[in-house]
Amino acid sequence: MFWRLISYRVPDIFESMATDEAILLDTVRNKKPPTIRFYGTNPAAVSIGYFQDMEQDIAVEKCRKEGIDIVRRATGGRAVFHLNEITYCVVAPEGEKIFPKDIAGTYKVINGCIARGLGYLGVKAHLAESTWSAPSKNINPCCFAAPAKNELLVDGKKICGSAQMRKRDGFLQHGTLLVSFDARRTASLLLRHFTPKEANELKSSTTSLDEHLKELPDIQHVCEKLKYGFINELGIKLKEDKLTASEEKLKNDLVKKYTSANWNMEKKRKPDKTER
Repeated sequence: MFWRLISYRVPDIFESMATDEAILLDTVRNKKPPTIRFYGTNPAAVSIGYFQDMEQDIAVEKCRKEGIDIVRRATGGRAVFHLNEITYCVVAPEGEKIFPKDIAGTYKVINGCIARGLGYLGVKAHLAESTWSAPSKNINPCCFAAPAKNELLVDGKKICGSAQMRKRDGFLQHGTLLVSFDARRTASLLLRHFTPKEANELKSSTTSLDEHLKELPDIQHVCEKLKYGFINELGIKLKEDKLTASEEKLKNDLVKKYTSANWNMEKKRKPDKTER
């Protein structure tokens, strides 16, 4: 059985979040095979985790003044500034034996695929054994301030941050692989009370592809290597395809949610274990 591959494109952040959720909903309803897709973000945007408090956790007014889109993800985790990065998305139905039924186990499998793909580029990545314990890291709202268990590190620094949503009949995991990284600008957008010290802390915990490659390859080339990371790590076959008509309809409906102030500004309740 083939898994579906949706090739790299660069929509805005609202369409991307709607697309990821549409794929999940359609997959669990119709018990479809897994999907892998890659995408970028244009214009630049900030996404926050499902349970974050937008007004408390990020510099909302600064983002607005700079024309930075802001969206609340359906997945957990912390805030990400989407610029000069590649985002992957993996959706699978319940019962797909390759994936464990817990978040950390699924992280390990998927990030193992990303690590193999990075290896094909000459970048040696490894999985984080545990999260950092410094108190300032624990409260930092930035995704790249600290790794979760089984997230990807290069030379001890986080290069890819992931988040997940689990339903009873399947899961969605997406993550951001940094191509380049501006710690000062990121900190100024994601921290309400930004200081140079916090920017330096973020820089010390984060890395990106441009720091490990003499010359950055084309984004499509990076995606190709990541694709083969999944193929060879999991022993799967991929068939390139696009969204189905039902997914397109779901996506268009969900864009309305992701662009609404009600969704983005309202702090969310804690979930049942089967939800996220």
